[in-house]
Amino acid sequence: MKELHIISFNYPYPPTYGGIIDVYYKIKALSEIGVVIHLHCFVDKIPQKVDDEIKSLVANIFFYEKKKNPMLYFSRKPFAAAIRNSEALLKNLNTYKAPLLFEGLQTTAVINCFKNKGFKLYLRLHNNESAYYKGLAKSEKNIFKKIIYTLESFKFHHYQNKLLKKFDAVFCLSQKEYMETSNLSANAVLVHLFHGNEVVKNLDKKGDYFLFHGDLTTSDNKKALDETISLFKSLPDYPLIVASDRANESIKKKINKIENIRLVPIENDDNLHLLFENAHANILLSYQNSGTKVKLFNALYNSRFVIINPNITDDKDLINLCSYGSTIEEIRAHIMTLAEQNYNLTAERKEILQQNYSDKAKAKEIVAVIFKD
Repeated sequence: MKELHIISFNYPYPPTYGGIIDVYYKIKALSEIGVVIHLHCFVDKIPQKVDDEIKSLVANIFFYEKKKNPMLYFSRKPFAAAIRNSEALLKNLNTYKAPLLFEGLQTTAVINCFKNKGFKLYLRLHNNESAYYKGLAKSEKNIFKKIIYTLESFKFHHYQNKLLKKFDAVFCLSQKEYMETSNLSANAVLVHLFHGNEVVKNLDKKGDYFLFHGDLTTSDNKKALDETISLFKSLPDYPLIVASDRANESIKKKINKIENIRLVPIENDDNLHLLFENAHANILLSYQNSGTKVKLFNALYNSRFVIINPNITDDKDLINLCSYGSTIEEIRAHIMTLAEQNYNLTAERKEILQQNYSDKAKAKEIVAVIFKD
């Protein structure tokens, strides 16, 4: 029997944003190929009940409240790691002798308690955390948050360089993280993002609008939306839908002033997939170089054309499925060109995505590494 501890930085349900999407669909895929999972979750508040979707996938689930001590900002460890530390976690991990898979460097505060004690240790590297927080600091307008992100970037730089060599393997989700980890250690393994999509949808030739979707509380998505709004404001003949449940009043006012742009709530997965199906092209922009974004897979599996800038992915096969623009002028040109084109890329996407990027195939890659003995 193959057993595995998974230590998650949050409760992985519902899978509504990048990192947690990868965690949830990884658990699902591993469970479906027979791995017995003991799931450990750091949370702000312990939930009163566990969702049936999670219960059906794991043998056990344990919760630990993140520490709320503001003095941990002054810890030598990154704040995101320092708040995820628990004596109860140590006890529960020792109850079942199985390999440990840490979801992100922020879950690794307890690692030194297990090295050289017979436990196999593995890391899912979700980001180069130092670069990620540096990018947040650059995009953030609030001076206090900018300082916090800068300090966190500095701490993670030293933390990850020291820690990466301690794992039996580090599962990197993009070519960028794989190359960076390989420069520090010989234990890097490239396993692409888990995304939950299974079949590329068959769609007709034309959609009704361009689509921008995302969590509008993050500084990167806010900046991307500002650029997209400016772009479509200068293209009044092209309708844009901005899909998000997390738009503040400032964003709502800005969008309401522009006739060809409309804000639509997502509310649930069915609505999001309907928005994808009726879109002619998706606008995906990012100003953080942090590997392939999960929203790219959602658009490629469920919608028509996809327009991206350089930070959405560094995977050449995925780039070739998109219209790539390194400047706003190039993005603008793609919008105008694709608006007149019929969509006919379904067969090409099926060949590449369903063969090379399925969650089941990635789960088997992980099992082959962890349980190779």
